[in-house]
Parts: sequence; C-alpha cells; structure tokens
Amino acid sequence: MSAGKPKQYLPLRGRALLEWSLAPFLQADWIDGVVVVLASADRGFAQLQIARHPRLLTVSGGAERADSVLAGLSVVTRHTLEPTNTMVLVHDAARPCLRRSDLERLRDEVNDAQGGLLAMPVIDTLKQGEKGQVTGTADRSGYWRAQTPQMFRVDLLAAALAEARAQGRSVTDEASAMERAGYRPRLVGGSEGNLKVTFPDDLALAEFWLGQQTLRLGKE
Repeated sequence: MSAGKPKQYLPLRGRALLEWSLAPFLQADWIDGVVVVLASADRGFAQLQIARHPRLLTVSGGAERADSVLAGLSVVTRHTLEPTNTMVLVHDAARPCLRRSDLERLRDEVNDAQGGLLAMPVIDTLKQGEKGQVTGTADRSGYWRAQTPQMFRVDLLAAALAEARAQGRSVTDEASAMERAGYRPRLVGGSEGNLKVTFPDDLALAEFWLGQQTLRLGKE
C-alpha cells in the first residue's frame, strides 16, 4: 500500500479500515464474541474506540497465517464449553465491505462438519503465461474466487491447521487446510463488493461499496 502504516489502520469513511471489517460481526446478536489476532508489535489497535467493545478479545498471532488463526482458535476454545458444537468464522482484516446479508447466508447454508466459505465464480478469461507472453487459456468453468469469512467447526479447523503446519504445508486460507484434511467445504455465493484491500486504488473501491450499502440501508 506504500502508506507508512498497516493497511488495516488506514482511514476509510471516518473510521479505520479494520473497524469496518469488525462491525458486521459485533453487530450480529447471534455471534457470541470476536477475537482479533494482532501482530506482537501492534500498537495501533488499542488506539481505536472499537478496542473497548465488551464482546471483543485480542491475542498475538504468529509468523504465518495458520499460526495466527490457530492463536485465535485457542482463545475461542477456552471460552466455549462445547468445541464440537461451536462454529467459528475467520475473516480477513482487510475486507471492510462485508454485507450483513452475505454473513447471514453463510450462517444459514453452512451447518455441518464440512464447513464453507463465501466465494464468487470466476467470470474472467484465465490466461496462462510465461515471461510476459500467453502460453495457453485455462478452462474457467468450475473455478471460484475464495473470500472470507470462512466458517468451520472450531475443533475440526484447529486440527486441520495444526496438521498442515506440522507437515510444513503453506495455508493461504482455512478452506485449503480443511480440503487437505479430507473435507469438502460448501461454496456460498458472496458479493463482488466484498473485496480485499490490497492496492492503493482498492481504498476508493471500498469507499464506493460502503456508500452503496449505506444507500441501500437508507431505502429499507
């Protein structure tokens, strides 16, 4: 982002980007609590007003995504009496435009040990390339772009991530760890607006999508 600070703390419509990412979960009365996994040297989160929310806990993460998610899952496990009946949602801090309707659809469609995730079908033509030149065109049918949140039973996800880490496997999202453990997560249609802020231009897109949500809510 070339912004001089972690992108989750960049300003977006009067708040830090991270505050937008957390809001749908803290506003949902069917979610018991939220765990924010922070870098060990993080000093920005404590400065946010949302850091004092009564249903929010924090924990330090690790070097890899799997390490950080496992740290968050350990907090969830300590705060539940029935880990075999507890579902957990894992969300990227850099996705500030999650719609409540998408979150609720994921909740309603994912209700077994397989788990599931928000995703969008690939609609662009996929090109294979080498050294800046096309070497082929891939068949895009059956391909989806994974989003977050991803929803799984807390004990099964923790076991899958621990196994992947023990085997030295890279985990780019939670569903990939579950797939390697033999599960077949459900694909739940998401929204184009649920973008992950990665490049500077993405901030303008995020502001647009948040504005669209505000307009829609105002008409309801």
